[in-house]
Amino acid sequence: MTSAVVLSGCSDSEVGDVSLGVFTTKDIKIDALQDPVVTGVTCHISSIEADLDLSDPSDSSIACRQTGPINAAMIAAIDKSDSGEVIFKKSKSVFFKNMKLRRIYDAKSQTLIYLSYSTKETSGSYKHSISTVPLWETGAYVQSTQPKAD
Repeated sequence: MTSAVVLSGCSDSEVGDVSLGVFTTKDIKIDALQDPVVTGVTCHISSIEADLDLSDPSDSSIACRQTGPINAAMIAAIDKSDSGEVIFKKSKSVFFKNMKLRRIYDAKSQTLIYLSYSTKETSGSYKHSISTVPLWETGAYVQSTQPKAD
């Protein structure tokens, strides 16, 4: 089940707006997004928005941190497939370009991986950014039963 939240225009999630100068219509927008299932995680995503263009640049940056409790029930409720699940989507163009935020679970290291990426190829490469939130010292961390190596 996908619970992606679609962001558009001036959203309630916008926490920053930095102008790139007097002679440009481009701004850096910063959104704060709470994971809809693992509610103890907040991600901040910055991206360029061009007010008068039909398409925004694909570049983005992401930083995710634990901002509240994370428990085992939250981790049990997420998609644990290798591709994870899209939890947010924002239109970046009238030509079907989107910026998406995907959550992936790394079971071996007990870490949540958040991947921000553009769905339309730009200049020969897909733009993406990654951030991780370890579950260490949260209510969701499972102590390993493996013996420690000497």
